[in-house]
Amino acid sequence: MKKYIPYLFGFLLLGAIIILLMTGAKRKSHRFNPRITLNRKDKIPYGMAVAFTGLGHLFSQATIYTSRAEPGYWDSLSNYDSNQAFISINGRFSADEEEMRRLINFAENGNDVFISTTYASAAADKMLGCNSSAYGVPFFTNDDEEEEMKISLVAPPFQKNTTYQYPGRKFNSYFDVIDSTTTEILGYGENGRPNFIHLHAGKGNFYLQMEPLAFSNYFLLHKDNIHYYENALSVISSTVKKIVWDEYYLYKRSQTPKKGWLTVLLGFPALKAALLTAIFTLLLYSLLEMRRKQRYIPFLAKPKNESLDFVKTIGRLYYDKGDHKNLCNKMAAYFLEYVRNRYKLATNTLDEKFIKLLQYKSGADENSLTKIVSFIKYLDETQFISSSQLTDFHKQLESFYNKS
Repeated sequence: MKKYIPYLFGFLLLGAIIILLMTGAKRKSHRFNPRITLNRKDKIPYGMAVAFTGLGHLFSQATIYTSRAEPGYWDSLSNYDSNQAFISINGRFSADEEEMRRLINFAENGNDVFISTTYASAAADKMLGCNSSAYGVPFFTNDDEEEEMKISLVAPPFQKNTTYQYPGRKFNSYFDVIDSTTTEILGYGENGRPNFIHLHAGKGNFYLQMEPLAFSNYFLLHKDNIHYYENALSVISSTVKKIVWDEYYLYKRSQTPKKGWLTVLLGFPALKAALLTAIFTLLLYSLLEMRRKQRYIPFLAKPKNESLDFVKTIGRLYYDKGDHKNLCNKMAAYFLEYVRNRYKLATNTLDEKFIKLLQYKSGADENSLTKIVSFIKYLDETQFISSSQLTDFHKQLESFYNKS
């Protein structure tokens, strides 16, 4: 029976594999990703990987940069040089007047500004002398995947009128009003209205296109639509040296201010007034309390050196009393105590040997030491010491202390 066990296990394993193959989930087919990101890194249908990569082929002599900096504050572009290009493909070109002024000044110095968007701000419309149709239009405008988007380029400046289309999403933004004296129409949408214009700005050019999905991966990889990309960007000077792919407006549109609880509360006028009144009352109360409890701080004199005063008092006392011998004895006792502690010498016998040892250890003059020792011996033999002798003895001791 044991010899059949391996065959039994093999039969069970084979059966399990067959069951898994029959009942397992079939490989899911690739699903279409409808998200619109317009991001240069995204390879999904509505990303910009193809458009961004293609810049290196269209402008092989130029250096390509990316930037999220506000217009005019780029690290890679100069506001004063020429032969540069600024390319921005975004859902909302929400530039204010100051940003528009910087972009126009940049173009006037001999540079190209190329913007593709579905929404142009009021400041952009005003300064470019046009009126776009996308006020208040949300970023995701069309969910109908079956409806085709048609877009065309016109001659001149292009060689011929060409229409491009694909079965994907669309925005259908266009210009209601343009100034024909300053604006050149480069393309139309499927509604027959202009959606791609050109304006001269000093030595440079300003281009505004209202269908950013025409630069998406899906559109450019559909049939021969890559020619739309090549022709549309051919308006940028071929001598351009630097190109910035801007992501400032792509990032700016996604920023929504977050309201804190305090901001929400201050949105009610009555509550705001009550809160401000309470804050003002607390502040006034604090100021009044501080004033009421404040006390005079008395002046504190600098501490005196009482030890020095004591020494001076004792010195005057001895001097006024005239007991010079007593004072000399105390000075001599202090001197001998100093020698014992500092130089470890016995002071029982003040002889020639003592003077030699003290002179050797202290480095003092032998003659001065002899005078000091002689005067100390003299104190034991006399009853009277004059003030001049006291002064000389004091000077000898001070000289010894300073030199030893």
